[in-house]
This record gives sequence, C-alpha cells and structure tokens, in this order.
Amino acid sequence: MEKATFGAGCFWGVEAAFAQIPGVTATAVGYEGGAMERPSYKDVCTDRTGHAEVVEVEFDPERVSYEALLDAFFALHDPTQMNRQGPDWGTQYRSAIFCHSEEQKALAEAKIAELTAAGRFAPKRIVTKVEQAQTFWRAEEYHQRYLEKRGLASCHM
Repeated sequence: MEKATFGAGCFWGVEAAFAQIPGVTATAVGYEGGAMERPSYKDVCTDRTGHAEVVEVEFDPERVSYEALLDAFFALHDPTQMNRQGPDWGTQYRSAIFCHSEEQKALAEAKIAELTAAGRFAPKRIVTKVEQAQTFWRAEEYHQRYLEKRGLASCHM
C-alpha cells in the first residue's frame, strides 16, 4: 500500500470522492502543512495555523496508479482558485499535493505542466502547491466519512 495526500478545499466531499475509486483502500481527513502541533478543526478554521484541510488516501498501486489519483484530484476542484473553493475561503482550503516520495513529486509537477500545456484551465493558471508531506494530523472523528454518515453523496461542490 502507498499513501497520497491532497488538499482540494473542504475535505468532506473530497474524501467521499476518493473513497469511491477502486484501488483506494482507506481514506482519512485531517490537517497538514502548518506549524501547530495537534491542531483541532477550530484551530485550523482561524486561518492562522498554516494547515490545509486534506485527505490522506491509502491505495493499492497494483489497482490504481498515482497518476489516476492526480487526475481525480484535478477533476474534483478548481485548482486555479487561490486559498478557496466555492464559498469556502482561507489558506486551509488551498489546492495542495503533499508528496510522500520524489516520484510522487515528479509526477505531480509533470501533471501540472501537462494540464497547463494543454490549456485545460486557460486563461487561468493552476495555483496548486506541490509540497513534501509533513505530519498528517487526523481530524476529529465526527469529520471522518462525514457525508457518508449523513447519507449524503456530496456537499456544495
């Protein structure tokens, strides 16, 4: 199994979408990329911790490639919006890929270059940050599988 971590706005809908991909064996929502240790949702919502809301994806690379996960990531949100997705705004909603290896970093950067060259989001530019994975702080239990627990398939996005 391998891990991939993505920030694409509010983590509820992003988690629900990744959980449906064959080959994804587990998902968890949490916070990554900030300075505070053990941040809570309340802390992250202040937009002062530096964390992004993220989904950590465990996947079987024999069944789903990291490239396929990148394709899903770019289809799930608008990577041209700086620090927001839809009505949600703040650095915690930034578009980010937290890489767990140099190979993931190279693939993420290549995907951004490919989408840019193809003009997929033109005339806007992709603002997704590609960063080294840091400490993943698992969100409070009530956030895990939030939409599924409520019988919902998606949120406002």
